[in-house]
Amino acid sequence: MTTTTAAELTQTTAAPRKPARKATRPADQSADVAVSGAETLLGGADFGGTDAATLRELYSEMLFIRRFEERTAQAYQQAKIGGYCHLNLGEEATVVGVGRAMRPTDYLFTNYREHGYALAKGIEPGRVMAELYGRSTGTSKGWGGSMHMYDTETRLLGGYAIVGGQVPLAIGAALAIDYRGGDDVVVCQMGEGTTNIGAFHESLNIAALWNLPVVFLVINNQTGMGTTVEKSSAEPDLWKRAASYRMRGERVDGTDVLAVREVAADLIETARREGKPALLEAVSYRLKGHSVVDPAKYRAEDAVSTAVAHDPIVLWHNRLLEAGVLTEESAAAIEADVKERVRVAVDFADQSPHPDPATLFDYNYATPVAGDSHRLPGDPLFTA
Repeated sequence: MTTTTAAELTQTTAAPRKPARKATRPADQSADVAVSGAETLLGGADFGGTDAATLRELYSEMLFIRRFEERTAQAYQQAKIGGYCHLNLGEEATVVGVGRAMRPTDYLFTNYREHGYALAKGIEPGRVMAELYGRSTGTSKGWGGSMHMYDTETRLLGGYAIVGGQVPLAIGAALAIDYRGGDDVVVCQMGEGTTNIGAFHESLNIAALWNLPVVFLVINNQTGMGTTVEKSSAEPDLWKRAASYRMRGERVDGTDVLAVREVAADLIETARREGKPALLEAVSYRLKGHSVVDPAKYRAEDAVSTAVAHDPIVLWHNRLLEAGVLTEESAAAIEADVKERVRVAVDFADQSPHPDPATLFDYNYATPVAGDSHRLPGDPLFTA
C-alpha cells in the first residue's frame, strides 16, 4: 500500500490520479473538514470481511449494468431509443457501491447518466428499458426517456437533463426530512462538471448551514464532455471543495466497489446520525464518449488505454478469480444469467405499448391549473 501526503494531494497533473480510500486530516485544515488520505483495496486480497456470496453478487450487479447499457447502445443504433442517451460504462463499481451503502428508504437524485442507478435502486429492469424505449410501462410512463427516470416507490427522484438541476432539489428533500424529524438520507449524484456551476456552491453552503442529511456524490470520470478536469477546474481535486463549507470531503477509488461501499456508507450513516452533509468524489474512467453519439475522437490513445486498463468489471473479475472466490465456470454462469435477464427486459420493452397521446399533459401539474395549454404541434393557436 502507498501513502499520499497532504502536500502531494495539492499537486495537479494531467496524468490519471490514483484515488484514495481512507480519510486523514492534514494539519492545515479546519477540524470540521476531513479530507482524503491514501489506501486502496485494488490489487489486494483483503475483502474487509465480506463473504464470498456477497462478493459474487457485487460482480453480478456490476456485470448486469454493463450488459444492460451495452444493449441500450445497440437499441439506440436500431432507433428503438430516441433523444439523448448517456451510459454508465466504466462507472459500475461506483453505482453498485453507493447503492449497497444506501437504505431502500433513502432518496437518490441523479443527473442524466442514471440507468445504472435506477437498476441499483431496485427498479425492475423491464421498466427501466421500457422507459428508454418510450413505452407506457416505463418508470415515467414513456414520457421521460433516458434522461428522466423517476420512481417514487424506490425513491429515485430523477433523472435531470439540466446540468446541476438536481442539486437544489436534493437539499429541498433533505430539508423536508429534517423538518419532519426523519432519519432518511439524500444522495445527490452529479458529474464533475457540475462542481463549477453556481447552484452547486449555493446548495453546499445551505446544506452546511442548516446541517442537512445529504451526501453530494461527484462522479469524476476525468472528462467533462470533451474537456479534462485540469483544463476546466482551477482546483481539480474536487473533494477539496468541501473545505469551503467546513464540510467533510472524501475521495474514493471509483473502480473499487468495496472501497466505494465503505466510504459511502460511512458518510451516509454520519449524515443520518448527525445530520451532517458531506462531499464524496469517486474517480473513475469513462469507457466511451459523453453520450452514445459521441465518438470521443478528442481523447488521446494513452487516455483510452488507461481507461480500458481501469475497467472496474475486469479488475473485479480478475481479483475474485485470483482469490478463488470466482471460477471460470461460475463466472460463465453469472454471464449467462445476466444476459438472460437483459433479454427479458428488452422483450418486455419491445412488447409494451406506446403511451396514448391523450395523456401527454396529464402530469404538467399535480393539480389542475387554469389556462394550462394542451395545444399540440399543428393545432391552431386560437380556436374559432
